[in-house]
Amino acid sequence: MPPRVNLNKCNGCEGLPESKCEEACPGDLMAVDPRTNKAYVRFAGDCWDCMSCTKACPTKAIETRVPYQIGYHKASLKPIMGSNTITWKCVDINGKEETYKYRNRMDK
Repeated sequence: MPPRVNLNKCNGCEGLPESKCEEACPGDLMAVDPRTNKAYVRFAGDCWDCMSCTKACPTKAIETRVPYQIGYHKASLKPIMGSNTITWKCVDINGKEETYKYRNRMDK
């Protein structure tokens, strides 16, 4: 599920040449609308839910909806920030663990 931007919280990272969500997205899917100065997802269907934009947002304006399969009591989703990667450790409701590692563009 693609991230949702809370337009009341988003300020487009004003004053920066590129917003933090644009910088963090490995798929180059985040953008800031110059008319509203608010972030949005360019191609929601191409988002693979890495949550890099959610983690990078300084105003906490971006949220990612967790699929119901991992949204129960025993399930967990933990981000581990590296210098240029984010690793997600996921445990589903049956105890199955998977790890996903994504490159981000934070190290310019």
